[in-house]
Amino acid sequence: MRLHRLDLTAFGPFGDSQSVDFDELSAAGIFLLHGPTGAGKTSVLDAVCYALYGSVPGARQGGQGLTLRSDHAAPGTRTEVTLELTVAGRRLEVTRQPPWERPKKRGTGTTVEKAQSWLREHDAVAGAWKDLSRSHQEIGEEITQLLGMSREQFCQVVLLPQGDFARFLRADAEARGRLLGRLFDTRRFAEVEKRLVERRRATEARVREGDSALLADAHRMQQVAGDAMELPDLAPGDPGLAEAVLAAAAVARSTSRELLTTAHCGRLAAESAQAAAERALEEVRERARLQRRFADARERAAVLEERAGEHRDAQTRMERARKAESVAPALELREAADAEHTRASARAARARDLLPRRFADAGAAGLAAAARRTAEELGGLESARRGERRLAGLVAERADLDRRERDDEDVLTETEAWLADWDAVRAGLRARIEAAQEAAARAEQLDGRREPLQRRLKAARLRDELASDLEAAQRKALASGEQALTARAQWLDLREQRLNGIAAELAATLVDGTPCAVCGATEHPAPARRDAGHVDREAEERALTASRRAEERHAQDERELGLVRETLAAATAEAGDTPTDRLAAEAQEGEEGYARARREASALHPAREELRQAEQEHERRTAAQREAAVRTASRVGHRERLERERAALEEELTQARGSAESVAARAAELEGLAARLTDAADTARVAEESAERLKAADGRLDEAAFRAGFDTPRAAADALLDDTAHRELQRRLDARQSEEAAVRSVLAEADTVAAARQRPADLAAAEQSAAAAAERLRTAASVQDAAARRCAELDQLSARASDGVRRLGPLREEYDRVARLAGLTAGTSADNERKMRLEAYVLAARLEQVAAAATVRLQRMSSGRYTLVHSDDRAGRGRSGLGLHVVDAWTGRERDTATLSGGETFFASLALALGLADVVTDEAGGVRLDTLFIDEGFGSLDDQTLDEVLDVLDSLRERDRSVGIVSHVADLRRRIHAQLEVVKGRSGSLVRQRGYRPSGRLGSGDE
Repeated sequence: MRLHRLDLTAFGPFGDSQSVDFDELSAAGIFLLHGPTGAGKTSVLDAVCYALYGSVPGARQGGQGLTLRSDHAAPGTRTEVTLELTVAGRRLEVTRQPPWERPKKRGTGTTVEKAQSWLREHDAVAGAWKDLSRSHQEIGEEITQLLGMSREQFCQVVLLPQGDFARFLRADAEARGRLLGRLFDTRRFAEVEKRLVERRRATEARVREGDSALLADAHRMQQVAGDAMELPDLAPGDPGLAEAVLAAAAVARSTSRELLTTAHCGRLAAESAQAAAERALEEVRERARLQRRFADARERAAVLEERAGEHRDAQTRMERARKAESVAPALELREAADAEHTRASARAARARDLLPRRFADAGAAGLAAAARRTAEELGGLESARRGERRLAGLVAERADLDRRERDDEDVLTETEAWLADWDAVRAGLRARIEAAQEAAARAEQLDGRREPLQRRLKAARLRDELASDLEAAQRKALASGEQALTARAQWLDLREQRLNGIAAELAATLVDGTPCAVCGATEHPAPARRDAGHVDREAEERALTASRRAEERHAQDERELGLVRETLAAATAEAGDTPTDRLAAEAQEGEEGYARARREASALHPAREELRQAEQEHERRTAAQREAAVRTASRVGHRERLERERAALEEELTQARGSAESVAARAAELEGLAARLTDAADTARVAEESAERLKAADGRLDEAAFRAGFDTPRAAADALLDDTAHRELQRRLDARQSEEAAVRSVLAEADTVAAARQRPADLAAAEQSAAAAAERLRTAASVQDAAARRCAELDQLSARASDGVRRLGPLREEYDRVARLAGLTAGTSADNERKMRLEAYVLAARLEQVAAAATVRLQRMSSGRYTLVHSDDRAGRGRSGLGLHVVDAWTGRERDTATLSGGETFFASLALALGLADVVTDEAGGVRLDTLFIDEGFGSLDDQTLDEVLDVLDSLRERDRSVGIVSHVADLRRRIHAQLEVVKGRSGSLVRQRGYRPSGRLGSGDE
């Protein structure tokens, strides 16, 4: 990596734009960065780091964002840093702008703009720059990938802070470990330690979980086995737990199987006893059943004997019913004929009652002839009925004609009255339209004058208000201006007083044996003293803050005053000198006139609509008058035709209706009479036929009863049974016959008769004996089932425990292996003799490489006296691996680096820093670091040592490197020709550059 150019604007102490040409400074190999304290030397290095990583180094990281901006910068100047460099063969330009608070473009106050970044690459072929990215994240990732270093590594390798390495030499192992861990990023090794510990804990938890499950199975086996099993007195994770549990389970299974064999034998004996008791019970039950069966048969035979008379009566009744069944068809036929004749006679009587008296004695044939004559008379009235309907239509048509004539007369009368006033109505409507049109034109003219009057009135009122506000704003701005001038003068006085006594302020921090921050000397014979009334930094900053606040208040008051003046001028230009009251009266008068004109103009549309409707009504009424006149003329002939047709029809109908009111009434009378005659003739004929059928049915019934053996048809009818009674009687006879057969069968059974001769059976005693035997069998079966379940559960639990032990075997081996590795990497294992952690072991290897690289330069700086060596000895009770000693060739002894003097500590730390830069560079993938910076510490060296240190630094040019030295030592200004001077002033710091000249003369640079 080689730096080419750095451009700063409003960054840190630099209020204006400044440029640094590193190509010119690097031509000499070594260049000097110097300037007074507080001028901004470190800010140049901060700018390089900020351009690359977007943040500043170390403890200055708090100065991010808004605080990176220079207090000397103009309000409108934005902070910006641009760095041009070559890395990995690519020439890049990085530009960064931190967030800044700028004045608002509109209105007062400030607003915060976001940070911005640009990354460009120079195209050598095209000879132009091309944009790569404007994303903060993408640019940061690209720079970090190209450099191969984080910001912390860059600040330690490129910006070599000697104070940090001096502390590194004197630090303990823990402090060295933290610094080396940041530089070499050994977090992955610490992560390995952490992962191993987590894995050990996880496997240990899984082993304990498996042991807990095994113990749980053992407890369940103990619950199942009872006293036959004793649990081992071991906890989860204890060695030998699995073997003890399996042994106890084997003993419990053996004992349970013995108990199962004993229970099986007891069950076999109980089953034999229970079978014998059941057989005895069945024999007693069978004897008891046969004895009851014989006794029941004797009782049933006695009952049958008692009911023998009833059985004979039922048999006789059944015999008469079978004979009467042959007469039943004749009886049913006679009953049907009688019912039919009764119904026909009733219908004939009802139909004859509806006829006139002259037909009371007529037979069926006479009634039919009368119906035919009535129908012939009805047919002759059909023509008269059509004429009567036509006459009714003529009457209705004549009434409609008269109604329409009256309607037309009303229309003509109303139309003539309306048309008489038409001319006056039309003239009035046209006058209203003309008046409304004039009002609309007047309203449009008044509306054009309304808005200017309102604007003038509003401007006049604003003019009156601002006239009084202007004086107050002027007084306020004048007072704040005087306060701002007073505050600034006070701040400048205090700043001048502080600068005059700055030596005393710096001297207050001096400690004997500690190098001076200005000259580097470790002895301070005559430090400056503070005078009475000394101004410190806090007092100056308070005065500066008060001055800035006063200036801000004055600027705000000036802006408010300018705004009042601008507004007042605009209001006066709009309103003029006319008084506000007069303008208000004119505006009021204009509004009232406009309102009146609008009201009058609003009648225009209604008047036009009313005129249009009146003209349409005139046309409609005129057309209706003409149509009514035409209809009146056509109705005269129509009325005459209707009168002639009506007279002819009335003469014809008078002859046809006779004594009836109308032809329709006469026809209705004849239709009703014909229907009644026809119905009476039909019902009379049906009644005569049903009487003949009834007489024939009576004869057939008498003959059937005589042949069946009955004296009269009534006796045969009484002997008949309905279906329900017949079935009930047959059922009783069949039941009597079945009962007799069953009783005879039982009384003839040999085993039943033999059982009846024996003594009565004792069923209760037999059942009690059988129940006792069954209970003993159930008890034995329960004992056997419990023993079998116990054996099965123990077998299942034992198998599960064995499977668990087999599964835990690999897990236990893994836990032992991981536990050994975790203890070894954590430094707690007995195998780790030096108690060194894995991360410390890796850092010790890196420290050994750094010590070897640093020794090459340290021997040249110390004229071959000192050598840095790495030590992995333990310090007290702590852990080993990060010790650092120096070997003194003059004494041949090895001692701690904390015993070096101030100058020796400086060049030892410088050698260590350069060696670390080489190692980190190789670690970063071999990225070349062509530009390095070394910060302070040269004041503690004598002339000879200084020459040797400069020779070592000068030798870096052999590797095509350039080294920038940041120092106050005056002797370095004579020895180093290429210089970058930072000059501070009241308006901010400036840079002056002096380039390298081969002739040895110093060149003058630009500010």
